[in-house]
Amino acid sequence: MNIEKTLGQVCTFKLNSGEELIARVELIEYNFITVSEPVSVAPGPQGLGLVPSVFTAERKASVTININNVAIYALTDEEVKMKYIEATTGIKVPEKKLILG
Repeated sequence: MNIEKTLGQVCTFKLNSGEELIARVELIEYNFITVSEPVSVAPGPQGLGLVPSVFTAERKASVTININNVAIYALTDEEVKMKYIEATTGIKVPEKKLILG
């Protein structure tokens, strides 16, 4: 996938440090990707959870990632994306259900 095609999309980034980050891609420059509302995937008592990636920055702040620190990136799985939206906006996205009648 071409990184330019991810503008405005929620993406998952696996950093060289091993950390997995989920964020909305805002801007792509030569060596940098600017993302908004980054969260990290972390283990918790009920399984994997989403926690702020930067605790001391403004919650809605955009941050810049050096492209050289990214090992893998992809569009975020739809189910995880809904959890990201819930975690960053407080809006619970209803599950898509098929009604047969």
